[in-house]
Amino acid sequence: MSTEVGTQAGAAGTPALEIRDLHAWYGESHILHGVDLTVNRGEVVTLLGRNGAGRTTTLRAIMGLTGARKGSIRVNGRETIQLPTHKIAHCGIGYCPEERGIFSSLSCEENLLLPPHLKGQGAGMSEAEIYEMFPNLKERRQSQGTRLSGGEQQMLAVGRILRTGANLLLLDEISEGLAPVIVQALARMILTLKKKGYTVVMVEQNFRFAAPLADRFYVMEHGAIVERFGAAELQQKMPVLHELLGV
Repeated sequence: MSTEVGTQAGAAGTPALEIRDLHAWYGESHILHGVDLTVNRGEVVTLLGRNGAGRTTTLRAIMGLTGARKGSIRVNGRETIQLPTHKIAHCGIGYCPEERGIFSSLSCEENLLLPPHLKGQGAGMSEAEIYEMFPNLKERRQSQGTRLSGGEQQMLAVGRILRTGANLLLLDEISEGLAPVIVQALARMILTLKKKGYTVVMVEQNFRFAAPLADRFYVMEHGAIVERFGAAELQQKMPVLHELLGV
């Protein structure tokens, strides 16, 4: 039976994620300079930009994983800027970092079952539903984490956060370095999650992967948003994207 994402806390129409005038630092380095963005429930939003533009730092700042932060980050209407990371996660956010964070000494299945369910959130995806989405993981469920291919590790990293009941997913460069057939599987996964009502924020260098999936795009440069547009405007924005990103 398919898991659907239930209505989350907050009034109807409340954005899943709303960021206003966000500044963030690593030590003395001021990385984010007044970021503003909104992600509505059930949307797929992609952050585009060159390396060092501040996209990954934006995801990390949402999770409270940078140094000092200033501004406003609302998750389903709840202000989280002062919360510690574990409490931010309990607002229903699942973060899949670029390094994936697979436990090498555990099997694929043990990795998948390890995270606890987030209190106050809907039931996470069942093990069977995740294996249906990622048949490779079912075949390799007894394999040690380090014996999985890069693509299988990426599937496992995403599957793990789906188990928790998170409904807002932050995905950092999930297609990087993977074979085209795996990238296609990840694209199908994102479309499936969107149909189920999940909200997805992606940082992607692979423009061909991200372009057909996203409802809206934000372009970052020097720690700030410099362009924002919807999927319907993508073609007319291509000259600007070529200038900013070289795509």
